[in-house]
Amino acid sequence: MKDSVIAAQQTPSAQRSTRDLTRAAVSGWLGTAMEFMDFQLYSLAAAIVFNKIFFPDVSPAIGLIAAMATYGVGYVARLAGAVYFGRMGDRIGRKKVLFLTILLMGASTTLIGTLPTYATIGILAPILLVVLRLVQGFGAGAEIAGATVMLAEYAPVQKRGLISSLVSLGTNSGTLAASGLWAILLAVLSEDQLLSWGWRLPFLLSFVLMIFAVWIRRSLKESPVFEERPDVVDGVALARDEVESVIATADEHKGSVLAAGIRQRKGKAFFLALGLRFGQAGNSGLMQTFLVGYIATNLAVGRSVPTDAIVYGSLVGFATVPVVGLLGDRFGRRVIYLALSLLTVVLAFPVMLLITSGSTPGVMLGMVLGLNVGVLGLFSLESVTMAELFGSRTRFTQLALAKEIGGILATAIGPVLAATLTAVTGSWWPIAAMLVVYSLITFVSAYLAPETRGRDLVRLEDAV
Repeated sequence: MKDSVIAAQQTPSAQRSTRDLTRAAVSGWLGTAMEFMDFQLYSLAAAIVFNKIFFPDVSPAIGLIAAMATYGVGYVARLAGAVYFGRMGDRIGRKKVLFLTILLMGASTTLIGTLPTYATIGILAPILLVVLRLVQGFGAGAEIAGATVMLAEYAPVQKRGLISSLVSLGTNSGTLAASGLWAILLAVLSEDQLLSWGWRLPFLLSFVLMIFAVWIRRSLKESPVFEERPDVVDGVALARDEVESVIATADEHKGSVLAAGIRQRKGKAFFLALGLRFGQAGNSGLMQTFLVGYIATNLAVGRSVPTDAIVYGSLVGFATVPVVGLLGDRFGRRVIYLALSLLTVVLAFPVMLLITSGSTPGVMLGMVLGLNVGVLGLFSLESVTMAELFGSRTRFTQLALAKEIGGILATAIGPVLAATLTAVTGSWWPIAAMLVVYSLITFVSAYLAPETRGRDLVRLEDAV
């Protein structure tokens, strides 16, 4: 069925004004920015100061490992949050969940800035740090999925890709803000000042962002798609047995609509989404995590070059992300997915040749290309395509799980495997080969997936 026909059929009565859409867009961008800023603030603090102020009674190496372990537990909590809040969002609405997730993330991040150190309360200090990290991750596990769902369900069908891409821009904003704050602190404070009180400032300043985000979300209206769902009554989704009772007494049209949503066998759309996510997340783990350390330790360039390259690549991404969103709206999600993933395959070895050339311009150009084509471009498409793949009855839950499981698997395995392979071979080619493999996973998933542009998001069943 042509997109224009599908769009004409999607006429929910729960209309939203341009002001409502703007508020939803700002809310989605702000929440994602806050999520990535919180995690980047913590990861930088874990690498720079936490081993000294929370684990001072062990060797520096063990202290760094312990600090990074507290960073890692947040990812475990993210998966739990994806399940818990995803199910809640599908049952009682997106708005309520997004209000809770922003509160959990913001409050836990702010409280990290108020923690007493090991010197003050001993072992209780790192224990409290882990607890707050778990709370932070629990809220973050559903934040980006919820923002993605909300924006996709709010957006006019013709501009769904562009508006949904704002979620991806939030990742750039948060990462740049956190990196900028730490760069300022490291530039203006002595080490004693940083360890005594300076490290607290970025966490305490996040409170301002949280208040603004909470204010925005308090007046945010519920997703029009959620309100139009045929299985939602008085703002709450009916349980399966309740839907079955309605089907038995409903007219033929309504009964078939409800039956399509609850009797469809799940799984195919989820695994396709997992494949789309796996390529983007795997490339991200290599480009934004592994290569930063690899360049700094193995190439004859300044230690600031790889991090500067990430900053420049992120800045270019402010153009890449909306352009890819526009292209997806114009030509369809599937063809742009195939083009970007194939382009990443083609560029993998040339990009690595540039990065390992030893010249600063080569490193910069290679990193900017790899980040924008293989990571940010795919992320822009991912934001809308995954939402369109799933039916409205389980969209939040399935999207959150696909994002978290795909992200954890790819980012957990990728850097470790890359480090092992480069150490064994003494060469950079395994990194390029991994970029090819990750991108081919996305290519195959996009090839097998249906075109979702213009799909009626009120439909309860998955696209496949």
